[in-house]
Amino acid sequence: MNICDPRENPEHAKQAVIRMMSHDLYRMQCLAALKSLQLPQGYLAAGFLRNAIWDDSHGYKKPTPLNDIDVIYFNPSDTSKESELHIENALSAQVPSAHWQVKNQARMHVHHGHNAYKDCEEAISYWIEQETCVAIRLCPNKEGDKFDMLAPYGLSSNFAGTISINPRHPRGDVFTQRVKTKNWLVTWPQLTLDSALVSAI
Repeated sequence: MNICDPRENPEHAKQAVIRMMSHDLYRMQCLAALKSLQLPQGYLAAGFLRNAIWDDSHGYKKPTPLNDIDVIYFNPSDTSKESELHIENALSAQVPSAHWQVKNQARMHVHHGHNAYKDCEEAISYWIEQETCVAIRLCPNKEGDKFDMLAPYGLSSNFAGTISINPRHPRGDVFTQRVKTKNWLVTWPQLTLDSALVSAI
């Protein structure tokens, strides 16, 4: 094992993420905006972190533009869509250039036909691609840039540059469609697909 390789060493993967986030002024602005709202279990998820790792592994000097920024939080006492919209508006007031998409994970089990999730980490563990099941935030109530991450499947596959189907909740048809429509293999040509799914793409 190479202890300096983020594909092999979880702590080194975490340090690599901290480095790339700390040097990305736009992502830091978004993280600070989210922190200011003090949402329960509030994180920036999916492509916000996944794409940053892919950009870094490809050596891109300029971050790939984000189509949207997925905000997750967990508040079972208020699962109204109106509250999500209010949060989106509050975030847009701070970073108007971002396309914020806010979802309270305490209600998303209904949308997906699952049993109720216990927290955000369980909720994202059902997302389509293993590499998309990631989230990050600045730790609440702490000074400085202290990061907290969710990664129910770890970060090794993100740093390995693979796109693989979620082993916990495999949905091959949705996976295939997302790979086709999102152009990940064009934007990041060094990525590789799960070998069992290559023929379907």
